[in-house]
Amino acid sequence: MADVTRRRTGELLRELFAILLAHPEGLAARTALLSLEQNVTLTDYETGEYDSGGRRFEKIVRFATVDCVKAGWLVKNKGIWLVTEEGRDAYENLRDSETFYRRAVKLYQEWKATQPDSEPNTPEEPEDNSSGKAASITLEEAEEQAWDEIAQYLHQMNPYDFQSLVADLLRAMGYYVDWEAPPGKDGGLDILAWPDPLGTKPPRIKVQVKRQISAVTVEGVRSFLAVLGDEDVGLFVALGGFTRDAVETARNQERRRLTLIDIRKLHELWVTYYKNLSDEARRRMPLRPVYFLSPEG
Repeated sequence: MADVTRRRTGELLRELFAILLAHPEGLAARTALLSLEQNVTLTDYETGEYDSGGRRFEKIVRFATVDCVKAGWLVKNKGIWLVTEEGRDAYENLRDSETFYRRAVKLYQEWKATQPDSEPNTPEEPEDNSSGKAASITLEEAEEQAWDEIAQYLHQMNPYDFQSLVADLLRAMGYYVDWEAPPGKDGGLDILAWPDPLGTKPPRIKVQVKRQISAVTVEGVRSFLAVLGDEDVGLFVALGGFTRDAVETARNQERRRLTLIDIRKLHELWVTYYKNLSDEARRRMPLRPVYFLSPEG
């Protein structure tokens, strides 16, 4: 990283933050990096590759984002990067690029000093703790690749297989699935489930499942709310997620109870209840955990 000044790193970071702030719900890391590359003029050094492999431009930016995460300015979750309120404040108040990055590095060092077995930097040790950051980036990229494959797998799944996957998850969570919609028009309802096998205990659970890539709008949420009774609980599972207005509409319901589940929440639940799934259910989306040594806790 010696060929990249702090000012230049700060310039790249601030441009990245500008891109992410335009997407308050977060942006895929690879999309954000591609947009950044298109918005700046890369130097000859940045367009090259390291001897160990990997483009310098991407590594430079990813190294710098580690500081931002530990500073509390940036959140990374399953390949999605999101600027926090603290990050927005830093972007607006620290307009000088070098000052912006130096502040992130300082906050990273303060965080690092609080970690178990932390040791002070020596003159020979780079301030940015390159070895620890390199390990973090390797893990980050592996997680992104794994998540990309899982998301692609789900989006390509047959719609009725995906519906069955959701039903399998409900069974693993201890619910009793009473009905799954057959092929054809479903009238806005895909799955019916109960807390007990006889259907005598409330609430009745009504589920709608959408495999579409685009986010469900507020109109889609309102349509599903219309099929819910006062004693029902609604689950809306949508791989493409939900628009902000749709989320607000579901959250502000006073009479109807509705939970929205996007692809990330679905994956989280699938992992949590994986041990309870039947062998047939696991084959719908088989997962295998891979453990890495975490360098930074």
